[in-house]
Amino acid sequence: MIDNLKNITILHSNDFHGDFLPKIENGRETGGLARLSGYVSKVRSENENVIYALAGDMFRGSIIDSEYQGLSTIDLMNNLRPDVATVGNHEVDYGFAHLLFLEKCAKFPIVNANLFITMNNSRVFTPYINLEVGGMKVMFIGILTDEVLASTKSEKIIGTFIDLESAAKEVGIICDNYRTTATDLTVLLTHIGYENDVKLAGLLDPDWGVDLIIGGHSHTFMETPTVVNGVPIVQAGMGSGVIGRLDILYNTGPGMISDIKWECVPINEDTAPVDEVMADLIDSYRTETDTKYKRVVTRWARTLTHPSREQETEMGNLYADVMVDDASYDIMLFGSGSIRKKELGPVIEYQDMLENTPFDDVIYMVEVTGAQWRRIVQHLMRDDAWVGETEFYQVSRGVKIVYRKSTHTIEELSFRGEPVTDDMRLKLGIQAYHYNNFDAFFGVPLEEVKKNRRPRVTATSQNNIIEEYFSTNSGLDAKVEGRITVLE
Repeated sequence: MIDNLKNITILHSNDFHGDFLPKIENGRETGGLARLSGYVSKVRSENENVIYALAGDMFRGSIIDSEYQGLSTIDLMNNLRPDVATVGNHEVDYGFAHLLFLEKCAKFPIVNANLFITMNNSRVFTPYINLEVGGMKVMFIGILTDEVLASTKSEKIIGTFIDLESAAKEVGIICDNYRTTATDLTVLLTHIGYENDVKLAGLLDPDWGVDLIIGGHSHTFMETPTVVNGVPIVQAGMGSGVIGRLDILYNTGPGMISDIKWECVPINEDTAPVDEVMADLIDSYRTETDTKYKRVVTRWARTLTHPSREQETEMGNLYADVMVDDASYDIMLFGSGSIRKKELGPVIEYQDMLENTPFDDVIYMVEVTGAQWRRIVQHLMRDDAWVGETEFYQVSRGVKIVYRKSTHTIEELSFRGEPVTDDMRLKLGIQAYHYNNFDAFFGVPLEEVKKNRRPRVTATSQNNIIEEYFSTNSGLDAKVEGRITVLE
């Protein structure tokens, strides 16, 4: 048998979150959809067998996206021309019915194997697609994180598999039923995060023939693929500033990969030309939004940072303090993931403000005992928190938490300088997204907490509070001051 070697190039992006516009770094332009589109077009013109895949979270993070509730993003993605995409958890932010409408507007296939209608157990999306390139068939199967359950809590007809074992089983079902001898490569296009990709790969039966996992959700920047159970795992960080590139040498004789190379390519003036059609389209949307959103709300004392969700941050302290100022509750637990920018300021425009906290939410107040507060903190600091697998929170002034990871112990828990005692009563402010998932996020049953005091809504819009506070207070500043201390 004569070996028949063919080249396949798979480009992949994930977690755009509205990162559509270029940035200037060291006097040079980097990122932006216009250059990213230029790079994709360049590779397509230079190579015969090219596939471009999106691993979820096209939406949110930009005024261009939120102003048009994702319609502008679908328009931009149609011009980017991916060959396949999967659903991310933020794809449901505008509601599930709206997502199905957006899918109809997409000129590219969206695959997902484990979202289903609970009434009849039927899948919402096509679970897989076979793409033909150069006489070869490449199967893509879409898998989504169970975080979608948090976003669609009120939509009881929508469900998803809640554990990796069930997701792996679904992969097996699809491969057993639809992967044939004509299928050359099988790729899982996931949005479950790097750590879960690693676990999922370990659960795959080699006989299912999965060749590759392309992931998203955890915003993981990688230097080399991670290989688990013989399956390479890759992810391209986040945004439009980078793109993943797989160059695969495939031997159609024995039906196997002979060689595979992967790199995370920076998108800049050296690597990518500007796609002028895409640039004009983005400018048309930006012109519309600039008229409405380019006004200065306030000036901070300096640039504030939010480098990581899993730690106390400057911006986290500021936002938690803003929400607790003149509030009827004692402590604000502000979701770390609610803050989207790693740095901001000192000049804050309306657009900056909304893009930094795009998930405008209702604020609930619940009352907990000191003993329940200790259980909540213990739950928040569990091991999964340090690998991006759980919700983490920024806390308002007066709270002090000292936690030791090695022994899983709370070494100090105080409020306003006084140790928290079991019989103490504390009123907590939390966003509706977290209230609706109270049991899972906080580790204490909401029904138990309701016995202390009936929860109530204290504000219908967090961004109304933020905008008013910012517009009436200039020179705001915040520092990391040891509200949350994690000891090794």
